[in-house]
Amino acid sequence: MLIIRSASPSDIGAVDSMLARSYGPLLRADYPPSILVVALPRMARAQPGLLASGRYFVAERDGMVVGAGGWSPENPRGGPVRDGLGHVRHVATDAREIRHGVGRAVMARVLDDAGRAGMLRLSALSTLTAVPFYAALGFREVGRLSLSFGTAISFPAVEMMREL
Repeated sequence: MLIIRSASPSDIGAVDSMLARSYGPLLRADYPPSILVVALPRMARAQPGLLASGRYFVAERDGMVVGAGGWSPENPRGGPVRDGLGHVRHVATDAREIRHGVGRAVMARVLDDAGRAGMLRLSALSTLTAVPFYAALGFREVGRLSLSFGTAISFPAVEMMREL
């Protein structure tokens, strides 16, 4: 049985472990090792502020975190908060659990929670790998961009948007 619940700061270790089980295996098909060696250590870390926000959720199966994700009114790239616009944050599924409804269940909770909070649209910074997942949930591609993670290495990503 899959349980979706609000995350708490005490989930940081379990979310870190799940992120490592997700991003490494799943991104290899779309990103070369030269990019992943720099990006993965930065991506595969839970964000304490998100876990404590009340807007981040974990999916558990048999007591193990197998997925997570959330949203925030703050843009992860910075800038002012815009009324009615939320941002999907740090969504991932354990690679062993893909295609079992985990990501879809997490995103259903994210979409519902953001809508209840008054968001009219959600923006998502997607990896190349996750574009079909977000598209299946009704997100449309807005544009391509590169993230730097504070290094000279460019990490290709796709900005996607969905009306709520």
